[in-house]
Amino acid sequence: MKYLYRLYQLCVALPLGILSTLLTVVTVAVGCTFGDGHYWGYYPGRWWARSILGLLLIPVKVEGRENLERNQSYVFVANHQGAFDIFLIYGHLNRNFKWMMKQALRKMPFIGYACEKSHQIFVNKRGPKAIKATYDAARETLKDGTSVTVFPEGARSFTGHMATFKRGAFALADELQLPVVPLTINGSFDVMPRMRDFHFVNWHRLTLTIHEPIYPIGQGPENVEATLRQAYDSVMSALVHEYQGFVENPDQ
Repeated sequence: MKYLYRLYQLCVALPLGILSTLLTVVTVAVGCTFGDGHYWGYYPGRWWARSILGLLLIPVKVEGRENLERNQSYVFVANHQGAFDIFLIYGHLNRNFKWMMKQALRKMPFIGYACEKSHQIFVNKRGPKAIKATYDAARETLKDGTSVTVFPEGARSFTGHMATFKRGAFALADELQLPVVPLTINGSFDVMPRMRDFHFVNWHRLTLTIHEPIYPIGQGPENVEATLRQAYDSVMSALVHEYQGFVENPDQ
């Protein structure tokens, strides 16, 4: 069965996935150039992510959607088990959101243009003025129910276990006084562990657990640290037993 699935990946899922990706990239670029970046920067990506998971026959389970309020903006923070985290969140969170990404990505040909036009949030840490500009841009973007999603570990796991969380997402939530929603991803590492060479997809269920929002208890360093600790504990609590516990990532 494993080898039939791999043959299916090569002959069916791969070519159709490439076609779907190219169509999505063009749609996002054209739509964001001539239309509403908030719409075209999210919905084509959502359909693309669902199509990729569908092509690969990957089942998905989502828990906790009842914890979210309509028209409320959130800062979503998730563990980063693997590449399929993107497909799971984009396709099945069912919230219009922006990705929080490194400033360097803005300079990438075509991708940087599409990300900028679709109002993704670039983080610039080059001094107080640059940080304030990041917060101001985020404040303008994250309104009317639009949210942001961050992987606070900063890199995919090599082991499936969680590493430490960086403060950036929690500082943003503190500055904008937005609730933080922890997300636990299970199964992504089993579908495709982080490797340094080509690796076939393994058939495995993906699960997304949406925890209760963590509302700010004030503003400043104490609120940032308290929110970070609570979010980390929430994400960890829903991991399957195999991946419980802290393991440091070598590239974090």
